[in-house]
Amino acid sequence: MKIMVMAAAAALLAAPAMARQAPAPLQVEIPELAAAASDPTCGGKPALAQQAFCVSTTQAGIEALVDAYSAAFAQQGWLAAGGGENRVVYVKRRPAGGCDGFQMMAFADDTRPAAPAATAWLAFAAIPGDVCGAPTPAPAATPAPAQ
Repeated sequence: MKIMVMAAAAALLAAPAMARQAPAPLQVEIPELAAAASDPTCGGKPALAQQAFCVSTTQAGIEALVDAYSAAFAQQGWLAAGGGENRVVYVKRRPAGGCDGFQMMAFADDTRPAAPAATAWLAFAAIPGDVCGAPTPAPAATPAPAQ
C-alpha cells in the first residue's frame, strides 16, 4: 500500500520563517516500508510538520531506508539530481516542459547522543516552481572601446 502525499513546501527547513510562499502541491508516492513509521510531528518540529511529510526510523537503518526510497522514486520516474549532506533533490520532467521537484532530508535529534537505536527521520517536501527552469542569462558583455 502506498501513501499519497500532497507535500507542500517553500523549501525544506531553508525558507525563512517570515516569507513563506503558497504551498506548491506535488503528488509523490511515498511507499510504506517496514523500517519506517509515519510521524506527523516530524520529530516534534511543528514548522517542518507544516511543510513536509515525515517518517521515523533508527539511525542504524536510515541509510538503507534512503536507498529503498530512492529506488522506489526511480521506478516512478524521479531522478536524483543533487542535494547535499543529508539531503537528496529529485526531479521529474513535466509533459509540457519544465520539471517538478521534491527533496528528502535526513535528520536526528541533535540534543541526544547519536546511537544506532536512536531515532532518525526523513522529511519529504515539494520544491515550488520549475526546478529545471532556464537560468537567467548573464547580460551581454559590452565591447571595449577601440583605441
